[in-house]
Amino acid sequence: MRILVTGGTGFTGKALVRRLLNDGHQVVSLDYREHYKTHEIRDWGAEVVIGSVTDPDVVRRCMKGVEVVHHLAAAFRELDVNRKHYWTVNVQGTRNVLEAAVAEGVRKVIYCSTCGVHGNVRHPPTDEDHNLAPADYYQQTKYEAEPICMEFFRKGLKTLILRPAAIYGPGDPERFFLIFKRVATGRFPMFGRGKTLYHPLYIDNLVDAFVLAQAPGVGEGRTYLIADEEYVAIEDLVRRVARAMNVEVKIPHYPLWPLVIAGHVCEKSCRPFHIPPPIFPRRVDWYRQNRAFDISRAKRELGYRPAVGLDEGLRRTYEWYRAEGLLA
Repeated sequence: MRILVTGGTGFTGKALVRRLLNDGHQVVSLDYREHYKTHEIRDWGAEVVIGSVTDPDVVRRCMKGVEVVHHLAAAFRELDVNRKHYWTVNVQGTRNVLEAAVAEGVRKVIYCSTCGVHGNVRHPPTDEDHNLAPADYYQQTKYEAEPICMEFFRKGLKTLILRPAAIYGPGDPERFFLIFKRVATGRFPMFGRGKTLYHPLYIDNLVDAFVLAQAPGVGEGRTYLIADEEYVAIEDLVRRVARAMNVEVKIPHYPLWPLVIAGHVCEKSCRPFHIPPPIFPRRVDWYRQNRAFDISRAKRELGYRPAVGLDEGLRRTYEWYRAEGLLA
C-alpha cells in the first residue's frame, strides 16, 4: 500500500515508518521541517514532504494515491507557545487531515491520541470510556480532535483512535532517559510514597498496534488504549531499571509537596527568559498521578498482544543508550 505518516520523524513516527517500509509498503512522511531525521528516513526509502498539517494544500498533496493514513503529527508540550498553537495543530490540523482523506478517497485514517486524556486515574485501571479528565493544553486538544474523527466516521470515512500509554524504547533519548540517568548515579530520590502507578509502552508494541489497525474492517469507529501488559508502581519501575542496568540503587523518600511548589515556581521563573525549566508541574505529576489502563478491548478487537515485556524492553533501551554513548 501507499501509506501516509504525519509526523514521520518523531520517535513513534520514525519507528512506524521503518516497520512499514520493511513490510514492503510505500511510505510518505509529512514533517514540518527539514533535519537529519528526514534525511535518514529518505535513505530508508520514504518519500518526505516538508510542511505542516495546518496547511490544507500541503496535506492534500500528500494524500495522492494514499490508502491508509497514520496521523501522528502534534504540538507536544512545546516551550512558550499558547493554547491557540496547540488547537491549530492538534485540532484544526486533524480536521485538515480528515478532509483531505475524504477528498482523495483514502480507505482508513488512524488517529494517534494519548492516554493523557484520562488524567489521573482514580480507580485503576481505567478503560476507554471512563476517567476522562485531560488537564494540560496538549491533552485537552488531543482529546478535542477525537470527536472530529468520529464525526468523519459517521460520514463514511473509516477512522479509529489509538491512545498510547508512556512510550519508551531504543531511538528516544528523552522519555525514560532521565530515569536511567538518575539510576546510574546509584541514588534515586523518591518524592512521596513511590506507589503511584505507571503504565509503560514499548515502542515495538505500539508499532504492532498501528499495523494491526490498518487492516480492513478492524476497529473502525472505535477507540483503543494501547499499553504493555503490566503497569507498575514507580518505585518498582526504578528498581527494574536498575536491574536492567545491573546496578544497585538507593531510593530515599522525601515529602512531595515541596517539589510541587518548586515545579510551579521554576516554570514561572524560566518562562520570561524562554528557557526550558529543569522541573515543572507536568514532570512532578509523575510522582503523584496514576496511569494504569485496561487494554482488553485492543486485545479482543484488534488482536493486540504486547510481545515485549517490561524487563526485556528496559534491557533493550539501556543497550541503546550505551551504544549511543548516552550512558556508560
